[in-house]
Amino acid sequence: MKIRIQFALAALTLVGLFSLASASFAQDATPEATPEATPETAPALRPDETVVTLDNGVVGTLLQPEADAPVPAVLLLHGFASSRNEVGDMYKRLAAALADHGIASLRIDFRGWGESAGGMENSTVGGQVEDAEAAYNYLSDLDFVDHERIGLVGFSLGGGIAVYTAGEHPAWFKSMTLWSTFGNLHDVFLDELGQDNFDTAAKDGKVTIDLGFRTVTLNNSFFESLEDYDYAAEFANYRGAFMVIAGSADGSAGYLDWYRDHAQGDLKASFLVKGADHIYNVLTDDQTNSNAVIEKTADWFALSL
Repeated sequence: MKIRIQFALAALTLVGLFSLASASFAQDATPEATPEATPETAPALRPDETVVTLDNGVVGTLLQPEADAPVPAVLLLHGFASSRNEVGDMYKRLAAALADHGIASLRIDFRGWGESAGGMENSTVGGQVEDAEAAYNYLSDLDFVDHERIGLVGFSLGGGIAVYTAGEHPAWFKSMTLWSTFGNLHDVFLDELGQDNFDTAAKDGKVTIDLGFRTVTLNNSFFESLEDYDYAAEFANYRGAFMVIAGSADGSAGYLDWYRDHAQGDLKASFLVKGADHIYNVLTDDQTNSNAVIEKTADWFALSL
């Protein structure tokens, strides 16, 4: 009972700290407006970072902070058509911020994206959940990681994958954070990609789509997989610490209150970034919003892991 009360008080404190104003849909947003990093443009590794390849061909970057005992760790899941460092290197920057708190991290490329094996056309929601599962198993088996203190963060579609992974394995993760995450994946992709692309994929077996920042080819199996999980039911299974972040100028802000209010754990919070778009204005000269998201997330995991 004492622990429960402490968590409740901490949650109330965080509610005030993170300015939990509700928001309506201010603009439509692409599922993930993110240019993919290439080996030529990707930032150099830190001395404490290592590129690893998992048994299923998933490539990730592991960051191990110096420590004399096992440390907590966080798994980072990227958004649609993106890669493991994320837009504006937000995940690489988050990994560094986590390391400053003594927290290890593993950020992965889903199969078919970034440097991981496979073709993007073969991507499915279930396949990405499998990649997240493989990454968790790898991370939890490391000698320097405290497997009782593992966290999870997902960006946009990666947030949906995080919800599904945590829902399928509610005992795995002690804390979770969602960035710019919507609800029903079928509905949001239908809204953003359009019925014509869904119809073309169903008719021809695949479709090529110009997203503006890159062109992607997806098999019909991707579109069919958007209905494989029930986000509300999966989210209800997760009972660990939880934080959700959204920009007020993004459609995901409309889910901010729902996620916070339906979180089953005692420690929970939400953070509305006023004036921020889907990617927290990270591709502009002003990094105020992206820095705030990274700082709040790192502080959250320091508190909750």
